[in-house]
Amino acid sequence: MSTTDRRTGRRPGNSGSRAAILDAASARFAGHGYDGATIRGIAADAGVDPALVHHFFGTKERLFIATMRLPLEPATLIPELLAPGVEGLGERLARHFLRLMRELGEANPMIALIRSAAAHPDAARMFREFYTRAVLERLAAELDTSRPQLRAALCASQILGLAVARFIIGLRPLLDADDETMVAAFAPALQHYLVGDWLTGDLPS
Repeated sequence: MSTTDRRTGRRPGNSGSRAAILDAASARFAGHGYDGATIRGIAADAGVDPALVHHFFGTKERLFIATMRLPLEPATLIPELLAPGVEGLGERLARHFLRLMRELGEANPMIALIRSAAAHPDAARMFREFYTRAVLERLAAELDTSRPQLRAALCASQILGLAVARFIIGLRPLLDADDETMVAAFAPALQHYLVGDWLTGDLPS
């Protein structure tokens, strides 16, 4: 064992264990969905102790993000977007999304996940469950408005719809539009869904 290994407490073979956990997690998430997959089950499949999974990844949410190579962490992103308050939230969300999609380009793993969800029911269930737990419920919990889950879901429909139209179907006017144009068109709709005074009747929350 090297001096560095002794100093940091790093054990030989950790990289192999981490890879095994990611492989096992990929199979578990695909087969059992996000809700059905457990840290204990993933650890058993990888042949490691559950504590090692927590050591590497902390939570199931972070393990899913690492497995799918997603470029964002909702637990951090949503509080950051909400920190200045609800005023301008739609614009901040639009700018973050557009910047992220532009920077990642064709290699964006989010696009691959959306494509897979559109084509395969198991992938759709996995994506839906993760998005519900990690994004919709977290955002809804922070919105001090009526029917926050419906608002968050409608906001998601705009974001995912734009992702499909611009980056999967490749509608040329959307591809050619600069970010400022897209923000000007997109942000008001997000703001309206998130905090607008438009809900009436007995719609589900």
